[in-house]
Amino acid sequence: MTDVRVRIAPSPSGNLHIGTARTALFNYLFAKKNNGKFILRIEDTDAERTSQAYIDNIFDSLKALGLNWDEGPDVGGPYGPYTQSERFDIYPKYAQILLDKGFAYECFCTPEELEAEKKEAAANKKPYVYTKKCLNLTDEEKAKLRAEGRKPAIRFNIEKAQKAFHNSSMLTFDDMVKGELHVDTNLLGDFVIMKSNGTPTYNFAVVIDDMLMKISHVIRGEDHISNTFKQILIFEALGAEVPKFGHLGMILAPDRSKLSKRHGATAVSEFVEKGYLTDALINFVALLGWSPSDGQEIKSLDEIAQDFRINEISSSNSIFEYDKLNWMNSHYIKMLSIPELKERLKPYLTKYDLSELTDAQYTRMVEVTYEPLTLLSDITDAVPYFFGEDVEIDDKARETLDSEVSQDVLKTFMEQAKDWEWTEENLHEKLEAFRAFYKEKGVKPKVTMWAIRAAVTGRLCGADMTAILAIIGKEKTFHRVKAATKSRQCRIKDLF
Repeated sequence: MTDVRVRIAPSPSGNLHIGTARTALFNYLFAKKNNGKFILRIEDTDAERTSQAYIDNIFDSLKALGLNWDEGPDVGGPYGPYTQSERFDIYPKYAQILLDKGFAYECFCTPEELEAEKKEAAANKKPYVYTKKCLNLTDEEKAKLRAEGRKPAIRFNIEKAQKAFHNSSMLTFDDMVKGELHVDTNLLGDFVIMKSNGTPTYNFAVVIDDMLMKISHVIRGEDHISNTFKQILIFEALGAEVPKFGHLGMILAPDRSKLSKRHGATAVSEFVEKGYLTDALINFVALLGWSPSDGQEIKSLDEIAQDFRINEISSSNSIFEYDKLNWMNSHYIKMLSIPELKERLKPYLTKYDLSELTDAQYTRMVEVTYEPLTLLSDITDAVPYFFGEDVEIDDKARETLDSEVSQDVLKTFMEQAKDWEWTEENLHEKLEAFRAFYKEKGVKPKVTMWAIRAAVTGRLCGADMTAILAIIGKEKTFHRVKAATKSRQCRIKDLF
């Protein structure tokens, strides 16, 4: 195999999409599997939609996923520049080569004339193909059109290229993912490679860049298949080696529609903001169309790279199953050490004053609350009762506190707990005895604890109650229980 050089070439017209991230991942894995180079190229020719913020997002997202590139705009390399807008002086030279060889020609058609051609094709119920009306213009005719102020675009001469390199109008190539693909080049039409304003079109610029950067394999989405046929012809016309192509199936939403914001996050940075770990995200994305040889789905990026086989990527579309991603993210959260988890959770605790807790208390809070987390961001709603003097009591907790049994439990708790030693170990022992005390009176242990939990946390479920009491302290516990206790004459002995 020739030296493997692959690239990811995002357009900075938005934040890095999860689909582009998967394409980047498969390129990265293919490079690592074959001791090749992974190159980042920024295709920023659309000046109106390009933003430095989007470029920064692409950089940050790829790095967060662990997809570090060997060559690119920031790290350089032997075939730069790696930003397309810095390469504009390169493309006209190669357009001229194609003109000189007869594989391209000047087209003076106006947008209005081209639109008229399209309308005529539509009226005749035929697919639109450029009529080649400018193919055989004489030098005199061209000079006259220039004198009128027309600036020509440059079109690729498909028929000449096809005849020069292929025996028929059928163009075929062997796709690394989808197998043999073919097209009748008569249906393609002579396409523009340089616009009348002097800027290259996508299909031309990408060929020149891939050729000069010695890209050996192009792995991208199947929406590029129609472009691939055109690009193969340009490579051949320039006398360049044609890369091997592999086209990935699309990523679809669970309802099999195109994945969009209405289904949830779509950009890598959005997933991170929501509390997904990048290790979980990259692991999940790797399984969209590919399966590990040993059936073990939880794998590090290095383990995936060692196992990766491009010929075993599914040619079908993949379903983005948020439930599976959530399960995998929960698994990765549990794999984090407590010290690392403490740091990872801090961005989602900014609404609380962490200075209320000592480091030991914060550590214990994380230990007793992380187990059910699906997303890191879930911690925000899981811990409000550890902060502040008072708590907001939800409807179910309020209903529980309104019962006479609960009120009796709270009053008795206040009486007995005032003498307790306020350590977690002792609280565990005392609460066990407290539950047993009420169980003898016919009150279920969970009902007893619901009363205390409702008063102290404002909800009926949450972390271990003993740990909560130990963390928030005796004074705050009594303040909340007292606030939830109503003045009633009825005591538990009167109820049975």
